[in-house]
Amino acid sequence: MKLAVFSDGGPPRIGLVVNERVVDILRRLPDAPRDMVSLIAQWPTFRPRLEAVLGADTDVKLTDLTLYPPVLRPSKVFAIGLNYRDHCTEFGLEIPTEQIWFSKAVTAVTGPFDAIDLPAVSEELDYECELVAVIGKRCRNVPRERAAEVIFGYCVGNDVSVRDWQSRTSQWVLGKSFDTHAPIGPWITTAGEVNPHELDIRCYVNGEERQQSNTRNMVFDCFAQIACITQAVTLEPGDLLFTGTCGGGGASFKPPRWLKAGDVVKVAISGLGAIVNRVRAAKFVTIIE
Repeated sequence: MKLAVFSDGGPPRIGLVVNERVVDILRRLPDAPRDMVSLIAQWPTFRPRLEAVLGADTDVKLTDLTLYPPVLRPSKVFAIGLNYRDHCTEFGLEIPTEQIWFSKAVTAVTGPFDAIDLPAVSEELDYECELVAVIGKRCRNVPRERAAEVIFGYCVGNDVSVRDWQSRTSQWVLGKSFDTHAPIGPWITTAGEVNPHELDIRCYVNGEERQQSNTRNMVFDCFAQIACITQAVTLEPGDLLFTGTCGGGGASFKPPRWLKAGDVVKVAISGLGAIVNRVRAAKFVTIIE
């Protein structure tokens, strides 16, 4: 199944994506949860009922809707660094023997077709195409052989990075956490629909292919990632794991090819769809509430 958060002008709702159209879940199941995290948490109850409405007449075309991030406000967003061999070698770095984790602020999450901000405080804006795993169960100390049980599904992501802020200290969090710098979507494809370790992944900037790989080339695959991170952290339904990027980021070029206002970045993953985000110049605005 493909689950999206959409709006046709009203509040965001959850829908089933079927052949470029959407089934409005609340119209078919009025007692269904109204947000994605709650639906994920109650998935064993609602899955068979949702499967029963898959054949229902679809309500509206995808092109007539606004799509939101499929998880509007996850409780946690983690990302693994240096997890593709070519991404390490293009910078002359050794292949990690231990997993390198950092967090992204949940306020970085934005929609699959929303704008990415070019910060007022930096010009070193970069892209990173990534497979994103969406956690389906509260879990801790998960062995690798059971990791598939706790993944609800997968979506497309872009780990947008502000490189000078990332490199000015040993901790990457600020450089990875600017607002709008975690676009995800366009929907969640449930885990049984794809093999997460056999997916083609690509990134295009203004139509030019910049990154190309397959998820089989991860240093640490999705299941190994969950086995590692759950030794330290309890993961919960709706949490997001950005699973690493391949070579070809803007920082790897000589000179670097940073994103500029007006650039259009497309990330596509086989079986999961694509997200497309335009870069806009952000104003420096003080907000105090």
